[in-house]
Amino acid sequence: MTVTIERLKPRDGRDEQPVLSERGYELVDRRIPEKRHHRESSTFVRSLEEAAYLVEQGYAIRMGAPGLRPSLIAPASLRVVRT
Repeated sequence: MTVTIERLKPRDGRDEQPVLSERGYELVDRRIPEKRHHRESSTFVRSLEEAAYLVEQGYAIRMGAPGLRPSLIAPASLRVVRT
């Protein structure tokens, strides 16, 4: 099974994708009010399957596109597709 995470309304109409860093895909629990944009609040996972599971649990994921600075995207603005 293949998993993709899509942004419903990408910035500038570009195809934004989850950003894979050296540590993995970065997700943040949206229930952390003040420090959710700080790296120490982040959870890193190695696979899109794990990332999709966390998005479905309410986590935001860092997404970007060429020429756009990556940003945290709320789960309400995402769609998880399994094929």
